[in-house]
Amino acid sequence: MPKKGGKHAEMGKEMQAQCKRAKVEEACSLSVMNFENPDSLFGSFISPIKQEMFFREYWEQKPLLVQRNDPLLAAYYQSLFQLSDLKELCSQGLYYGQDINICRCVNGKKKVLNKEGKVNYMQLKKDFDQKKATIQFHQPQRFKEELWRIQEKLECYFGSLVGSNVYITPQGSQGLPPHYDDVEVFILQLEGEKHWRLYKPTVHLAREYNVESEDRIGNPTHEFILKPGDLLYFPRGTIHQADTPLGISYSTHVTISTYQNNSWGDFLLDAIPGLVFDSAKEDVVLRTSIPRQLLMQVDTADSTKKLSSLLRRLADRLENTRELRSSDMKKDFIMNRLPPWLGCDSHPLTPGGKLPKIDSKIRLQFRDHVIITVEPDQENSVSIMKPPLYAWGGVGSARYVKTHMMGREDDTTSEEGTSQQTHGLRFPLSYLDALKQIWSSSTVNVKELNLISDEEKENLVLSLWTECLIEVI
Repeated sequence: MPKKGGKHAEMGKEMQAQCKRAKVEEACSLSVMNFENPDSLFGSFISPIKQEMFFREYWEQKPLLVQRNDPLLAAYYQSLFQLSDLKELCSQGLYYGQDINICRCVNGKKKVLNKEGKVNYMQLKKDFDQKKATIQFHQPQRFKEELWRIQEKLECYFGSLVGSNVYITPQGSQGLPPHYDDVEVFILQLEGEKHWRLYKPTVHLAREYNVESEDRIGNPTHEFILKPGDLLYFPRGTIHQADTPLGISYSTHVTISTYQNNSWGDFLLDAIPGLVFDSAKEDVVLRTSIPRQLLMQVDTADSTKKLSSLLRRLADRLENTRELRSSDMKKDFIMNRLPPWLGCDSHPLTPGGKLPKIDSKIRLQFRDHVIITVEPDQENSVSIMKPPLYAWGGVGSARYVKTHMMGREDDTTSEEGTSQQTHGLRFPLSYLDALKQIWSSSTVNVKELNLISDEEKENLVLSLWTECLIEVI
């Protein structure tokens, strides 16, 4: 058993105060998720905490515990994943390391108990019961459609990939040592109870995962028990550990995570090359040569001053730049995100309805799933991108979900062996304003698009209609 961080009754005072405040603000009884739109989904996800309060007081700042004690929500959470689901899932062909990890915290270290190859359910249950091993199930939304719905809407809400893992831990056991993550974490308690301890970060808003020793982290700042229907949030860098108490047969929770490599630093690394590329075409100062043998020098103080002045020059240009060209982050997000939820019996999307013409009124479909981008490596062009065509509903969509955030080496290759390039359309840069019109308007008349000729307007909307990106009203 892991060490206890102190007297349970004396800890978690801040958390309890938060819960009391949350109950006061609650206007009505809690309900299950509201999938009307991404904003309503996140609102119901953290309810009864208001979104404004969450981002003002908690996001990237401190943990939030919401103890709900709501049977309806507890039952809904349980439907997202259960220990009993594993038997059927194992029969579908799961593999150690890829789909499931078996582990236990021993003397402050993670001990992995994986076997080789395909997971056998009876062996898995034996390790769970006899070795007190935690079952870590990777990306359960690949098999549980309700989790897919939640994560797809959260990806729309945050504009960042959202992953998940399920942890099932038997009583009197702990799966992972104290550690911190490089993601924003939301914990949903599904079955049983879990004893949590959180500690002050040693690295605020950490950029990588790391294990911390017990003698380094000190006493917990928060300690509490999660029960079904409860939600816990903590920022990246928050040190944490959790165990299933004695007397509780097992605990199941799902960790939903987001904002990995999604900081201002990451965005600068992505956007600055495009800014420099564009600026150098117009600013002769950026095209002048670096000093002779600069790359071989040890003392570069003089060159550092010059570089600082160039960066200030770029900053001045940035303030007057209409389009900041972010390339790789956008591509990664659009290629790897979950497709829109179209229902259990959805079929692949095909163009339908009226053909758009010059006198048509149109509106954009799937606004949350398409991106308009101007890329540094594409001269004088603008792209509107969406995930590959196979992702948009039907049987192909299921395959897409099954590879979501799995990090396989063959991510860029389909089952037919063809390369999965970012799917979308490329237009002349002169089409940018018209695309923005379509993007920003609930509806727009084709003849009012900001293009010179009617032919250009009709060609644009027909191209978008062919890709199921617009519909005629």
